[in-house]
Amino acid sequence: MSKTIPFPAKGEYPEYAEMYMKFVKRDGTLLKQLEESLSSTIEFITSLSFDVLDYKYAPGKWSVKEVLVHIIDDERIYAYRALAFARNDKTELPGFEETEYIQFADTNTRSIESIIEEYRAVRKATIALFDSFSEDALLRIGKANRNKTSVRALGYHILGHEQHHIDVIKERYLK
Repeated sequence: MSKTIPFPAKGEYPEYAEMYMKFVKRDGTLLKQLEESLSSTIEFITSLSFDVLDYKYAPGKWSVKEVLVHIIDDERIYAYRALAFARNDKTELPGFEETEYIQFADTNTRSIESIIEEYRAVRKATIALFDSFSEDALLRIGKANRNKTSVRALGYHILGHEQHHIDVIKERYLK
């Protein structure tokens, strides 16, 4: 992957997203970083014991499997937003209730292998989608959950959001 996707300028994403943007390299290598995180996340998750995958570090918190499904859900939603904005759809898109999504995700009935396969498929689709966008499309702005954001900012959000949650797993689940 040699396509460069420049890091978004301030104002191309909402302030809250900086908590995710701080996890990404700002050198234009979004596609390469998405590929690398695909490999590193799968390697990390498959290194965990089954006990850790179902562990919740506090009441009301998610298991590692639920965190991974949340990462997948978020990536799908942000990729859809990127598609809509790239195609110049002016419809304001809604937010989503992540807690309700996980509540109805049935992660307890799923194997980690099936979750990883879903993650791999979603990530490959995200990479192909962002690789398909023209420079003009990457700069288009849309509105979701009452926040304006550019297409390219959504790609960097996907990457940073994942790394944020991987770090949370490492800090709170592996003690």
